[in-house]
Amino acid sequence: MDKKLQDKCLKVAIKAAGRGGSIALKYFRKLKHISQKEDAGLVSEADRDSEAYIIKTVRRTFPHHRFLGEEGGFARGSSGESEPLWVVDPLDGTTNYVHGFPFFCVSIGVEVLGDVQVAVVHAPLLKYTFTAIKGRGAFFNGKKIQVSRTEKIDASLLATGFSYQKEVLDQEIRDFKTLSEQSRGIRRAGSAALDLCMVAWGIFDGFWERELSPWDTSAGSLLVREAGGVVTSFDGQPFQSSMKSILAGNPKIHDQLGKIIGQKH
Repeated sequence: MDKKLQDKCLKVAIKAAGRGGSIALKYFRKLKHISQKEDAGLVSEADRDSEAYIIKTVRRTFPHHRFLGEEGGFARGSSGESEPLWVVDPLDGTTNYVHGFPFFCVSIGVEVLGDVQVAVVHAPLLKYTFTAIKGRGAFFNGKKIQVSRTEKIDASLLATGFSYQKEVLDQEIRDFKTLSEQSRGIRRAGSAALDLCMVAWGIFDGFWERELSPWDTSAGSLLVREAGGVVTSFDGQPFQSSMKSILAGNPKIHDQLGKIIGQKH
């Protein structure tokens, strides 16, 4: 993707995320229709309406691009797999949202052949907007950000998430216990996209989670990389959003987390 197209995609992604965020605010604490997805948490009218508005906004400028959305699934473009793919989570942190906890966001990543080129994560209630273009840095509300400089696990603040798949919960609890004993603390805030933004911003020193989907990690993984961090799977492979497990952090904490988490997987 050339620079001109990256810039155009970023502009449209910011606009689309803003519209999706406005939908979320309209429904916030006023929901009437909430349902449970098997092994995937809650879904509401806010999720569905937000995604519809995001895709509609993008298609006005890019009618031939492809989409992968949490609610709508995959929508083909007209030019094959080389056409940019918009990976959209219209409301990451739906359980938080349903209960009124303000840690939720819209996440949009634009990929070409699996390579994330553009990222936008917008938390409307917090008024946080994170953006990144591959090779051009990561930003919070227009100001450049970078990962933390923490060098040791015992001085770190970490983040994780728990899967909706109960069969892996025991392993997640064991990981949580191990790293709770070695770090300053662990936060489990319920939005992988925002957790990754907090790593990029230097608030969390590291983050790990398993059983995620592309819309959870596409945008956030680019933000961490562009802020100077490292993002891999649990087994150390360079991360792509098609992978289920993610391990992210500043370079030193990432390596230490990899030795601890990687030993068990």
